[in-house]
Amino acid sequence: MRLLRYLHDFRTLPFFVLFSMAVGIGIGKAFGISDYELTPPIDAIKDIFRGRYDFTIGNTLALGVVAGLFLMIYPAMTNIRVDDLGAATRSPKQLLIVAFANYAIAPFFMFALAEVFLRGDEDLHTGLVLYGIAPCIAMVIVFTFLALGNTPLALVLVAFNSVAQMILLPVYAKILIGNVDFDVLVVGESVVLYLGLPLVLGLLTRRAGVARLGEAGFERFREGLNTLSVVGLLFTLVVMFGLKGDLIVNDPMIVLRMAVPMTIFFFVMFNAVYVVGWRLGFNYEDAVAVAFNSTGRDFEIAIAIAITAFSPAVAVATVVGPLIEVPVMLSLVWIAMRSGQRLFAAPVAPLEAALVPSDGPGGAGGERGGAASSAPAGSERPRPM
Repeated sequence: MRLLRYLHDFRTLPFFVLFSMAVGIGIGKAFGISDYELTPPIDAIKDIFRGRYDFTIGNTLALGVVAGLFLMIYPAMTNIRVDDLGAATRSPKQLLIVAFANYAIAPFFMFALAEVFLRGDEDLHTGLVLYGIAPCIAMVIVFTFLALGNTPLALVLVAFNSVAQMILLPVYAKILIGNVDFDVLVVGESVVLYLGLPLVLGLLTRRAGVARLGEAGFERFREGLNTLSVVGLLFTLVVMFGLKGDLIVNDPMIVLRMAVPMTIFFFVMFNAVYVVGWRLGFNYEDAVAVAFNSTGRDFEIAIAIAITAFSPAVAVATVVGPLIEVPVMLSLVWIAMRSGQRLFAAPVAPLEAALVPSDGPGGAGGERGGAASSAPAGSERPRPM
């Protein structure tokens, strides 16, 4: 279908992104969704199984975030082989860079930006700091996938961040915010919901598909699955902008005040780590995976903590976060693919190579869904002079 080709084309994808944002804002404005008290997605799922969930418009739309993230992440997981994960675990320099960026720089950089841009507004200040202390455990896999990066390495780095933040999140919250009362198990539950479930289903899908269709046949089958990733992205945008569409229309200054420091954070963190990876001799795929894993923030955790431990105004600030993060991260995908052609030895294939696999497993949409280079995880290119 012609529409699917347009979805796969990174030149026309921004139009669909803007259209999805506009649709979400329209839905939020029409139904006044900000007036509803929202239940965190994990609590909502628990309540559904207990038979006590309140199916309001706002709560039902909030569950759309879970569905959208699954549609985004699951296709990328079908692109992973167990052997790839084993190779990705042997990448100590990549892991050290991500750990340093996420736990020695990012929380304090976001705090400094909050001090500069939001000092005097305690709620927005707290929301921004809260947004910055937890690294992403889900969507960075999708952005790595779209940028033709090393998806298995991204998954290993996400797994590391998932464990590390369960230990460190209360520490950073205490240092940068003060006394915060929240259940750290919410991090573990989010890991299972947003990462574990898509990973298990993706690996099972790949195993069953290769057994039934063979490698080449499964690669053709993945064309439809990969379309789901873009559809999930657009659907998630509709949902997230729908949740605060009326707020954006009625009080756009909240979005603008959060947008400036957050945009600075994402651009500085990504480009700094991306250049460090290049200078250390990483190949394009590894540099992209490391950069996105050092940049993305865990908005699911931030929103859940804000709803349960802070005032509604702080929760609003964290909900605004992904409205800014997703479009900015998509622009970073474009920047990575454009710059990769100049900085790295191997050319970077167009986005269609990740979304529309070739007839064979060695084509542009090969096992890692990556760039034209087929270097193994953790491999390096010659160091720049």
